Amino acid sequence: MKEFAYYPGCSLDSSAIEYGLSMERTADILGIKLVELEDWSCCGATSGHNTDHLLSLALPARNLAIAEKTGLNVLAPCAACYSRHRAAEHAIRSSKSMGDKIREVIDMDVQGTVETLSILDVLANHIGFDQITQKVTKPLTGMKAACYYGCLLVRPVEITGFDDPEDPQSMDIIVKATGATPIDWSYKTECCGAALVTSRPDVGNRMLYNVLRNAQESGAECIVTACPLCGLNLDMRQAAVEKEFKTRFNLPVFYVTELVALACGDTPKQVGADRHFVDALKYLSQIEVNRVRAASEKTEQKVEATKSETESPDPEATQKKIDAMLKGWQKNPEKMAARLIEDEERAAVLVEVMTGDEKKMSRLAELMVTDTDKAVKAAEAFVTAELKKKQA
Repeated sequence: MKEFAYYPGCSLDSSAIEYGLSMERTADILGIKLVELEDWSCCGATSGHNTDHLLSLALPARNLAIAEKTGLNVLAPCAACYSRHRAAEHAIRSSKSMGDKIREVIDMDVQGTVETLSILDVLANHIGFDQITQKVTKPLTGMKAACYYGCLLVRPVEITGFDDPEDPQSMDIIVKATGATPIDWSYKTECCGAALVTSRPDVGNRMLYNVLRNAQESGAECIVTACPLCGLNLDMRQAAVEKEFKTRFNLPVFYVTELVALACGDTPKQVGADRHFVDALKYLSQIEVNRVRAASEKTEQKVEATKSETESPDPEATQKKIDAMLKGWQKNPEKMAARLIEDEERAAVLVEVMTGDEKKMSRLAELMVTDTDKAVKAAEAFVTAELKKKQA
């Protein structure tokens, strides 16, 4: 069992209560023991940082001093809390004079001997993809998610250092483990505007619009984050952004721990998904339909494969099945393509390829009867070839 000194911060029991609920559920599911720091205090976040540099380091350093007495590394799910505690660690370790000033201000001994970890680091690097997938009972099949890291989780590198600052992958790994598909997009580390949306909404709303638009244009159906402020901005302010820019996004915003707990069998209510501003329940219902359908089709394929292995091949009967399969392609190519390729966009390309090409259609129909695995591989090969042709 992994054990950490738990620093929930100010938001996980208030504005980001879904994060707090799902964090505790994820920890319980994956065997992570959270020992909440006694008498912890606010890390200062943006307010402390903007007020006084020494204050911005002393506030989180007090929590680090408490953690050092436990001997446990700190888990700080909030991106801002994580960033401020890492900054304090860095200051204490790299400068004796600053360390002395901090110790004097907080009137406590702190040596920087414990490390603060983000939830992404813990799940991706300390728990790992394989252990998460072993706990998944309801994979989020068909979910297309934009993993949004924001500004503070992977930058600056000298303070964070657990992932690539330009193209981080830790959240993508976690999302893949839940059965969802992380999309490739260019705004994963862009700023959402943070507190600027309250003081300068004319600037902040534009920043939110850019993030939401890029996610949607890249094929995302939802956004996943590990930052309470990012989550709040993208979720609560999405309607205002839609109104200002006369558009419609309807992108549910999830915390990464919500997805992990949901994939491992929790209900949306258990993880707080019913508390979102942008309706997440309707989207999750569709994902559940996708999961059940995929599981049913997989079972059917296994049954068909077993029959093929145990029964003696009858050429006439086989040909009848191939003819029936071919009729299926001719009448409903979309349904047939979906049996071979889960990704909707690639399945649509397969339909294009099959339309008007009787030779390829006959070949796939034959393989779907005689060898399902080869049929899937052939379909993927046809799609890949067609996409390369379009790019040429």
